Amino acid sequence: MYIREAKFVCLDTETTGLSFDKGGRVCEIALLTSKEGKRVNSYTTLINPEMYISPEVTAIHGITNEMVALAPHFKDIALTLADYLESSVLICHNVAFDVPFLEQEFANAGLKMPQIITLDTLKFARTHGCFSRNRLGIIAEELGFSAQGWHRAMADTVMAEKIFYHFLKYFIKAGAQTVEDLVELQTKKIGLKITGER
Repeated sequence: MYIREAKFVCLDTETTGLSFDKGGRVCEIALLTSKEGKRVNSYTTLINPEMYISPEVTAIHGITNEMVALAPHFKDIALTLADYLESSVLICHNVAFDVPFLEQEFANAGLKMPQIITLDTLKFARTHGCFSRNRLGIIAEELGFSAQGWHRAMADTVMAEKIFYHFLKYFIKAGAQTVEDLVELQTKKIGLKITGER
C-alpha cells in the first residue's frame, strides 16, 4: 500500500496498571485519523474499567474512580473503535503496550480486534532518533512540540501523531513509498540521525 493511500490512526490508551496479564484494564482511549497528512476525524472517551484505580496509578495520569464511574464500558464502544481501526495503519508510541490491552479488551467484549498493520514511534525513535530519552513527552519537547497533558490519552495521541509525521518527512525523502517500507524502517537503519535540533 502506498503511503499516500493509507489511513493512519494514531492511538493511545490510559490503563489501571502496567500489564493486562495482571488484571490491568483500559480507562481512557483516544485516536486521531489522518490521510495524506490531513486530519479526518478524532475520538476520545473515558472508559469504566470495572475495577478500582489505585492512587498510585491516578498520580500518573490523573484519572480517578469518580471520573470513570459513569463512563461507558469498553464493550459499549468496541464496535465504534473497530470501525475506526478497520483497514487502517495503527500508530502508537510503544505498540507492545497498547495493542495487547486493546486485544484483551476486545476479547472481553466477545470480539476480535481488527487485524491491522502497526507502526511504532518508539521503534522509529530508537532506530533513527538521537534524543536524550525516548519517552513520548521528551521526544515531543525536543522536536519543539508541546508535551502539555502528557499521560492523558488525547494529549499523548496528538504528540504521537506529530512525531510520526515528523519522522515520515525524513523517511519519504530517504525513498520510502509504501507502508511496507515504513514497517521495515522500524528496525532498519539507513543512516538517518533525527534530532530536535533546528
